[in-house]
Amino acid sequence: MSEQTLTLPAAPMAQPRSTTVDLKPVSRGKLGDVLIDSLVLAHRSLLRVPRQLDWLIGVTVMPLMFLLMFRYIFGGTVQATMPAGENAVNYLVVGIVLQGIVFGGMNTALGLATDAKEGLMDRFRSLPMSRVSVLLGRVLADMAIAVFVTTITLLVGLLVGFRPTGDFMNWLAAIGMLLLVAFAMSWVGAAVGLWLKTIEAVNSIGFSLIMPLTFVSSAFTRPEFMPSWLQGFAKNQPFTLAVDTTRGLLTGYPEVGNKGWIAVAWLVGTLVVMIPLSVWLFERRAKS
Repeated sequence: MSEQTLTLPAAPMAQPRSTTVDLKPVSRGKLGDVLIDSLVLAHRSLLRVPRQLDWLIGVTVMPLMFLLMFRYIFGGTVQATMPAGENAVNYLVVGIVLQGIVFGGMNTALGLATDAKEGLMDRFRSLPMSRVSVLLGRVLADMAIAVFVTTITLLVGLLVGFRPTGDFMNWLAAIGMLLLVAFAMSWVGAAVGLWLKTIEAVNSIGFSLIMPLTFVSSAFTRPEFMPSWLQGFAKNQPFTLAVDTTRGLLTGYPEVGNKGWIAVAWLVGTLVVMIPLSVWLFERRAKS
């Protein structure tokens, strides 16, 4: 009996699984990349704040000192210039809040000057990110600090007699105005910080440029009581328009009228000029 061999068909070989990983990053688009990078850098800047509590206390105390000084030392004088029925405390608190926001723009200038001195901007330039992200990240971080300082100032203002009368929509419009002022002034600060070469120059020249803007305005007194040759500037400069708009929204005096739209136009125009200028100064400083 012959021996037969049973031949079975060969089983198909299993195909090896692919272990290749696509390392190509998901594109969010140019604008998305700028925003994400800016938020990362803003978060990095804010992480340093708990280690710099003395600095945070300093920037918070300054507007509070102005508030208490004008409330209890000059409040009677300001009240004498107010129309009948209007409260000098309401008038002063709004002006001091806006002044604190404008001064906060110099924090951006000092921060960028410090980053340049420490070589941090050189490290940022070596990273694959937009130059706008480096500046916008700093601006957003300083805006967050401005929101914190403004909130504290308003709370203390309530304790010393600030009595706003605006409704919910007026408050929303006033908050929008405050944020727009903070955003615009931070970009002004960015341009100043990149233009001047040293921290000392930023600290002295920067504040010297900003100080007249806040005092030759309606922040602390009505422009009608200033010398005649100053009144035109004091009534129509952008800081006065922003102060009067915010004051009118929160307290009803003075009437907002078309001042709000003019103030917005001033602030948007400032951004149109200062953002490209800051980016150009950043590039120029990188090549020097």
